[in-house]
Amino acid sequence: MNKKNLPIAIIGAGPIGLATAAHLSREGKSFIILEMGNNVAHSVKNWAHVSMFSPWKQNLDSVSTVLLKQYGWKSPNPNHFPTGQELIHHYLLPLAETPEIKPHLRLNSEVTAISRMGVDKMKDLNRANAPFVLHIVEGGEQKELFAKAVIDASGTWSVPNPMGANGLPVLGEQVNSAHIYYGIPDILGSISKRYQNKTVTVVGSGHSAMNALLELAELKQAYPKTQLKWILRKQHIEQAYGRLPEDPLTRRSRIGKKIAVLVQSEIIETHTPFLIEKIETRDEQLGIMGQSTLGRETILTDEIIVATGLRPNLDFLRELRISLDPAVESPIKMAPLIDPNEHDCNSVPPHGTEELKHPETDFYIVGMKSYGRAPTFLLATGYEQVRSVVATLLKDQVVGRVHPKQSKGTQSETKETTCK
Repeated sequence: MNKKNLPIAIIGAGPIGLATAAHLSREGKSFIILEMGNNVAHSVKNWAHVSMFSPWKQNLDSVSTVLLKQYGWKSPNPNHFPTGQELIHHYLLPLAETPEIKPHLRLNSEVTAISRMGVDKMKDLNRANAPFVLHIVEGGEQKELFAKAVIDASGTWSVPNPMGANGLPVLGEQVNSAHIYYGIPDILGSISKRYQNKTVTVVGSGHSAMNALLELAELKQAYPKTQLKWILRKQHIEQAYGRLPEDPLTRRSRIGKKIAVLVQSEIIETHTPFLIEKIETRDEQLGIMGQSTLGRETILTDEIIVATGLRPNLDFLRELRISLDPAVESPIKMAPLIDPNEHDCNSVPPHGTEELKHPETDFYIVGMKSYGRAPTFLLATGYEQVRSVVATLLKDQVVGRVHPKQSKGTQSETKETTCK
């Protein structure tokens, strides 16, 4: 099999995967996009009701917009802050429908394993010249396809972190999963009835948790018996509000301010620091048992929303030679640039192929998944990653070059993006 005649496989049809396709299309390169969901941007659809922290002008890939405009696409108001649904409807769906991308998009195609043709992980001989072999499940049928390079843009949404402070599910978490939601539920929309006049506990200290709390507070206005509780691991509640008032992400800063008012007015009952150890059934409620500064406590609730972050799915990469930071689970050179203990999404420096590469030749993880467990990812960062990776795959020796249509200012000017 001649590797040179094979396509480049892109895993994931979200913003970064589709941007990768646009960049490859512009260069006339063959590619295939494998999306495990039944629609484009399947993961984004899960937070479709959530407004982004940044306006349209900071969430569009320049190469993709050039492609779209060839077919009469009109750019949305650059200063409008889109929801996830608007991102899909006004940008990602039209991009996926372009003649350059649509014929190469395969939905309901889950990648279950990747290796090299005729070469297992232990073999060095001729490894870089062997095509990649991808096992996929498509429409319930197991299939096999081959590629000359693989770009994993599958994101992290499908693997939420559990409640345990040690990174593991707490005792009883899985047994009581029917009353636990991971992420940001559509509290004011499709599943509103689930939380009306219930005691709802949100676990997590990031902006996803605060988004959920704000919607619950709005729900409480219509259903006054709704009770709100918030569990965090931070030593002081003020640490969760963000960098007030100097946060350059004005929408993010606004969320912190609103939450502070709700806490001070005792609309939200806070428990921090609180380390959850166990979930058990108490009559018709759940008992969240754990350690606080007062000793062992039990918090009673009807429903739990877990917004403790995300982690990458690495299972299907087991047969590839990848090198990840042991803590962050990003490429090793990326880790110090994105460590959430040192950075937020406003301070991550520009980076590209050199930081993203693995021992496995022609394999790259891009987008949110490249950040491992760090929550500091930006769409603009992902677009620049794609540009750099495609340039390298095309043997562009000036890897650090920025394309004229995407100036260096893009990275610094687009700090208000998908960091949640």
